[in-house]
Amino acid sequence: MNTSFGRDTGLQVRMLVTMLLLGLVYVVFAGVLFASTSGAVALIGCALLLGFQFFASDKLALRSMGAHEVSPQEAPEFHAMIERLCVQADIPKPKVAIVNSPIPNAFAMGRSPKSATVCATTGIMDLLSPSELEGVMAHEVTHIVNRDVMIMTMCGFFASIASMIVQFGFFFGGGYGGGYSNNDDDDGPSFMVIILISAIVWVVSFFLMQALSRYREFAADRGAAVITGRPSALASALLKISGVNERIPQGDLRAHSEMNAFYIVPVQVKASLYNLFSTHPPMEKRIAALGRLESQLQSSGPVRPALA
Repeated sequence: MNTSFGRDTGLQVRMLVTMLLLGLVYVVFAGVLFASTSGAVALIGCALLLGFQFFASDKLALRSMGAHEVSPQEAPEFHAMIERLCVQADIPKPKVAIVNSPIPNAFAMGRSPKSATVCATTGIMDLLSPSELEGVMAHEVTHIVNRDVMIMTMCGFFASIASMIVQFGFFFGGGYGGGYSNNDDDDGPSFMVIILISAIVWVVSFFLMQALSRYREFAADRGAAVITGRPSALASALLKISGVNERIPQGDLRAHSEMNAFYIVPVQVKASLYNLFSTHPPMEKRIAALGRLESQLQSSGPVRPALA
C-alpha cells in the first residue's frame, strides 16, 4: 500500500477558489473605499496592516496564548515526535512551543513551512497517550504542509477590516452628516454606502471562511491518518479532548475562543445556534471519517478523502 504523504488536492482547489472569490469581493470593496474622500489614505493603511498581519500575526497569536518555544533539551520526547512526523511529511522541522494551560488543545501557526510553529498545551500532553498525541501533532503538521494557516490568516484579516468599518460606522451613526467629508454627495460615495458594502464583504468572507475551515480540518485529519497510519489514535484523542472541554467552566473556555479556527478542537462546547457556524465539522462526522480511513488502511486499499 502506498501511504506516501502528499498535499490534499481538494483542499488546494478550495483554497484557490476561496482566494479568487475573496479577491473579487475586495476589488469592489477597495474601489468603493478609494472612491471616497480619504479613501487612498484608508487603503494605504489597510495595506500596511495587511503586511503587519502577514508577517507578525503568528507571533502575536503565540504571545497572546502564552506559548513559549522549547528546546530539544527541555522537551526531548516532544521534539523527537515532531521531527519524525516532519520526516514523514517531507517538510522542515518547525519551531516547537508549549502553552502552560490545563485546557487540552494544539495548533499550528506560520505563513510557510520554514516559518511555522507547532504548539501543544500542557493539558493535552498530560491527557493523551503517546500515539494519541502523535496523531494530534500529525494533524497540525498537515496544516503546515497544506499552508492553510496562511490562507485562513489572510481571509480573517480582510473580514476583520470590513467588520471594523461596519462597527465604526454604526457607532458614529453613519459618519459625519452621511458622508466622509463636507463636500457634495457627487464627490464620492456616502459613508452609509461604504458601511453597506463592508457588511456584504464581511458576510461573504464569513461564509467562505467557514466552508474552507471545515474542509481543512477534514483534510488535516486525513493527513494525520496517512502520516501515522493510525486514524483510530487521532479519533480517540479527539473524543478525549472533547470530553475534557465539556467539564471545563465556560468562562475559562471563552478566554481561548478567539483561537478556535486554529485549534484542533474548538473550545465552545454548549449546543447553540452558534454551532451552526462553527469553524470545525461536527465531531461525529470527523470520527466517522477517521473510521472509514481506518477500514481502508486495514483492508490495504488506497487512502482516499473520507469526507462524505
